[in-house]
Amino acid sequence: MDGTQALHGLSGKTAIITGGASGIGLAIARAFARAGARVWVLDRNAEGAGAAAREIGEAAEAVVCDVADAASVRQAFESVFAHGRLHIAVNCAGVAHVGTATTTSEEDFDRVMRINVRGMFLCARAAVGHMKSQGGGVILNMASIAGMAGLPDRFAYSTSKGAVLAMTYSIARDYLGDGIRCNAISPARVHTPFVDGFVAKNYPGREAEMMEKLGQAQPVGRMAEPDEVASLAVWLCSDEASFVTGANYPLDGGFLNLR
Repeated sequence: MDGTQALHGLSGKTAIITGGASGIGLAIARAFARAGARVWVLDRNAEGAGAAAREIGEAAEAVVCDVADAASVRQAFESVFAHGRLHIAVNCAGVAHVGTATTTSEEDFDRVMRINVRGMFLCARAAVGHMKSQGGGVILNMASIAGMAGLPDRFAYSTSKGAVLAMTYSIARDYLGDGIRCNAISPARVHTPFVDGFVAKNYPGREAEMMEKLGQAQPVGRMAEPDEVASLAVWLCSDEASFVTGANYPLDGGFLNLR
């Protein structure tokens, strides 16, 4: 038994992770499997979800799911329910966007809301309906410091993550009596393949300079690693955190309070 299993056991638990094919979602799926959980990797990228599940091994299965499509969410969640009880749902799927209120198109605003807000609503609704009938469970939503602070050029993204926090508190309140806990993690910048791709696309030849700048935006002087978010996710979804609900955990390297 490794340290993750010993400290934060998820043995016997079944978990869904949306957006589990890459980045933070993949890190959480890996960490959950190491902690003993059976993991369902949900992602709209069928090839990526399959690759993630194969990498994780026997503890993981892949399911194609477009979180913004109600029929796709219903079908994906029902396929998981058919194998038994769902204990944990991690809503990690989402998209970013750069723009202000005047430079964001209606199409881009709607796309961000459709995936980040509607998608989280559809997945949370599916999970809650099942958990209520099964004696409870845990829902963990991936929010962002963008939903808590004024960040430049992040109008649609910040709006969506503010909505995620509001949904988190509402779910925690409404289903307290059903044994369902609901919390959120709000990371600052996390070093994922998305960040590498964004920098390479927008700052060719200046990658090292921009990565340094992005890291220095956090008072600790670097970006978070996906595994650090995953470690917090494991604890919040474990029985050790049974007293924690309706909470938001900034994982921000001091960004909110130490700038």
